Formats: sequence, structure tokens, C-alpha cells
Amino acid sequence: MMRRTKIVATMGPATDDPKVLDKLIEAQVDVVRLNFSHDTPEKHKERAEAARERASAHGRPIGVIADLQGPKIRIGKFNDEANHIKKKIFLEEGDKFILDMEHPEDSGNQERVGVTYKQLAEDVDRGATLLLDDGRVVLWVEQVEGPEIICRVVVGGELSNSKGINRQGGGLSAKALTDKDRADMKVVAEIEADYVAISFPRSAEDIHEARKLLRDAGSEAGIIAKIERAEAVNNIEEIIEASDAIMVARGDLGVEIGDAAVPPIQKKMIRMARDMNRIVITATQMMESMIENAIPTRAEVSDVANAVIDGTDAVMLSAETAAGRHPVAAVSAMDRVCKVAEQTREVTHSEHRVDEPFSRIDEAIAMATMYSANHLPVKAIASLTESGSTALWMSRISSGVPIYALTPLVATRRKVTLYRGVYPVNFTPPSSDPVEVLQEAVDELRRRSAVRDGDIVVLTIGEPLSKPGGTNTMKIVRVGDLHED
Repeated sequence: MMRRTKIVATMGPATDDPKVLDKLIEAQVDVVRLNFSHDTPEKHKERAEAARERASAHGRPIGVIADLQGPKIRIGKFNDEANHIKKKIFLEEGDKFILDMEHPEDSGNQERVGVTYKQLAEDVDRGATLLLDDGRVVLWVEQVEGPEIICRVVVGGELSNSKGINRQGGGLSAKALTDKDRADMKVVAEIEADYVAISFPRSAEDIHEARKLLRDAGSEAGIIAKIERAEAVNNIEEIIEASDAIMVARGDLGVEIGDAAVPPIQKKMIRMARDMNRIVITATQMMESMIENAIPTRAEVSDVANAVIDGTDAVMLSAETAAGRHPVAAVSAMDRVCKVAEQTREVTHSEHRVDEPFSRIDEAIAMATMYSANHLPVKAIASLTESGSTALWMSRISSGVPIYALTPLVATRRKVTLYRGVYPVNFTPPSSDPVEVLQEAVDELRRRSAVRDGDIVVLTIGEPLSKPGGTNTMKIVRVGDLHED
């Protein structure tokens, strides 16, 4: 059984062992993620090269996502004034606690702590609620005096070094792209990453700025907007329109808008992204218990399955594979959950864009192909593509029919690794004769045991050949009878 939903695995210390990396590839990881919040540029280059080399050895392409750090809004560190040993504190409900923009970032104590984001005092006033450590500690702002934010503890608990800060409801003015991100874009270009994830965008302007910086750095990577701010939810349509993909990053998002609001927002964003012909990744804590345990919880299984049924293109593993004890088991668990969820009717039937007009010929061909495939006993779809656009449009339609993107371009094969239900195939047209090209395409699928004599295949091609965005022909054939149809 072929899995249509793609799996993104984050690389880290747990995947650096070549044997583990090989097993992840064998477990059918589709895309690897490099987390630029950790490690050095050299380590990211090393991991990207290793992933591609091992995937190539297994005869398959793999996509690479470079996930930029974005603004770092965190408290400083706690130290004992006498011997400077790092430690943590415990805040009780009702305690007074100060976030001090001028306090040294490595000398926090029971009364106050420094902050990495010095503009925080300008972004809050009396009555604001600040959430520390993903909401485990809640502070209510009593007043702001110059660089000091004087707070009262509403929800107490343990607080350790460098924990994140969110404002309930959003409203922090930190820009999405930092100086570090700008420098890292040069690394992204050197790695030839297929996608770049932009952290904490607030509007389409952040995405447009990122795209320009990427192009200036020499990268053609697609842009993934990570939806993790309340402002991003308010501007979701324009952000999706400006991006190539979105990531439902439920950690910071849940802190800012409230955990109960995340599930309906997740469903809405998946639906919107698919309707707008964009890719969507569901991420954060999908199988977090597997950082330590060899099997997922039933709640985690349901979480992954529901994302699949809702139509997500990909599900993502973070610390589960980057630093967990069972990275291969986490991928295998996600794989089997996806496969079972994909058997439901919601996943295999579609009414997508039934009443909407199409603006492009290649898009109309893609929609006609999927309508035909879902109403005939079609075994496979072969899309001969340069840019991958036709395969992307096809993948927006719920179906159980595999879509093979046949292309000679390495970059396109890597790009489509993130498209739901699309499988990249290295294919160079043998001639400029469309009949010969289609015959060879069918033969390629037959060599891969994707089809056999008597099976029905739908093929799409552009005439003349090798013109990006030029798909204008759909042909339905029975394997073995191409020349007669």
C-alpha cells in the first residue's frame, strides 16, 4: 500500500548515525527538516548532503526544508550570584516577578530575569498576559516602568533558562526576519534547500521580503509560512496567497490563541490551503511521547489520523526524530497511521472546485485528469512535467490514484516530495515525438511495477515538449494498447 501523505522528519543528533539515517530512508521519509535554531551552518550542510546521498543510494529523491529561527523572544538564564551555577526557580501564584530589559541575560534570580527581546517593554502595558514556557507559567502585567515589566504570577510553576515568551492574543512587534535569518539564507542557497520555512510571519509582506532575500542569495526554494502568531491567523488568506506552503505550527500558535482554538483553526487552514492550491504541513507534538517511548499514545494516533483525513499534505516529526530515543519507530508509526487513515471515504473522494472556473489550460487539464481518474478504474496517473505545477493541482483533489511526476529536473523531483499523493520519477523524454514519449512513460511505470498490461492509465503532456506550464493534453490509455488508442 502506497502512502499518499508525506512525512517530514527533523534531523538532529539522533539521525547523525549513518545506520539510523539509512533506516529512516528505508522507512520512507519523504522530506528532512533542518532546524536553524540549533547547530552550525557546517552541520546543516553536512546533514543535507548525508540525507541526499543516502536517499540516492536507495534510488529515491528526498526534499530538504531549511527552517529559519526567526525572532528569539526568551527570558535569560538563572544563576547563583555566589558561584554562577545555572539553575531554575519556582514561582508561586501571587508572586511579584519582573522581566527586566536591562538586567544581564545570564544573571536571573527569584525576583527578576533578563529578556533577549529588548523591545518587549514597548509592546505591553498594564493588563497584558504573558505566557512563559508554552504557557506553563502565566504572568499578568501590573505596570511597565521604563525597561521593567512588573508582573504578578497568575499560574506558577518551575521556570528554567531561556524559556520562550508569548503574549496572549498576540501583539508583539518583533519582525519575522532577523539578521541571523538573513545570514542563514546564504547557507540555504549553498545547501540548495527545496523549501525555506519562515518563522513567525505576521503578514504577506514578511513572505514577500523573504522571497526577495532568498532570490538575492541565489536560492529558488519554495517558501513555507509557519503559522504561529495570532496576527497570522487574522491575515491567513493573504499569507497563504503569498506562500508556496504553510505549516500549522501548533506550539506557539496554541499559546497565543488558546489551545481550544487550535483544532478548528487547523481544519480551516488545511481547507484554505488546498482550495488555494498551496501545500500544508501539520506540525508540533504529533507523536511527542515517542521521544522517550517506543509506541505512540492513542491520542497521538488520532491526532495524526485526523490531520490526514482533513487533507494535510504532510505530517511532521520534530524532536521525535531529531533527539528522540526511537526515531525510526516514530516514522514507522506515523507511516502506518497515515496509510489506514487514507482508506476513509473523505480522503478518496472530492468535490474540490466543482463549481469554480479555471484560469489556465494546464490547470483545467489537471482537474479533468482527476475527475476522470476518480470515475474510471484508473491504476495510475503520469504527469510529464517541468515545473511540477500540474502535479500540484492534481494533488489538491482527494483521490486514491497515485500521481507520478515524470521529470528530468532534479529540483522539480525534490519539490514534489512534499505534494500529497505525488511520487517523483526521473524521466527524460526519448524524443520530441509525443507518441513515443507517452509510450516510454507507460513503459517506465511498467518497469516500476506501478502498472501492468490491461491497466488504465491517464497521462498528461504539453505540446510542444519541455515548455514549463505548457501542459495541454490528457490521454487515457490501456497499458499495452497505447498505439491503438
